[in-house]
Amino acid sequence: MSTQVPAALQSVKLPPGARIGVAAARFNADLVDELLAGCVRRLAELGVSEKQIELVRVPGAFELPVAARAFAATGRYAAVVCLGAVVRGDTPHFDYVAGECARGLQAVSITSGLPVIFGVLTTNTHQQALERVGGSHGHAGERAAEAAVEMIGVLGAIESGGAGRKTASKSKRPAKRRK
Repeated sequence: MSTQVPAALQSVKLPPGARIGVAAARFNADLVDELLAGCVRRLAELGVSEKQIELVRVPGAFELPVAARAFAATGRYAAVVCLGAVVRGDTPHFDYVAGECARGLQAVSITSGLPVIFGVLTTNTHQQALERVGGSHGHAGERAAEAAVEMIGVLGAIESGGAGRKTASKSKRPAKRRK
């Protein structure tokens, strides 16, 4: 378990009218509903109105990449948050669902250039999942919202040319290439 969670995001200037797609699985509804509540609550705290959020529900985590791809294909969203919960059982089903969900969401993000946030719990027990939706390990839904808003800001800064320091060097000449 990682204990190095980033500090809570304070604020990011979002482009006017930036929209965020949210895809939430129906499987493990008690967990995902709390992920969703935390995500929407945190988005509101960060200045994202309900009108800027579009929610779709899908059967389970395995279907999240298809919904993310559909959001991305419209060109109307600045980010997509995908929420789900996969709890290990007695069969290898967990490994297939969790792995393919993660792989699919990453593929959508890379091919579309759109931030697709992995807000999917992958735990060994239901209790571990509860600890990650407001329990001793924080709230993964809130962290997913923060990641979406932060990535919108990061990509906006890169696109506008204002992404941090230009160089660490004081020289204005390009470095010589070694042969």
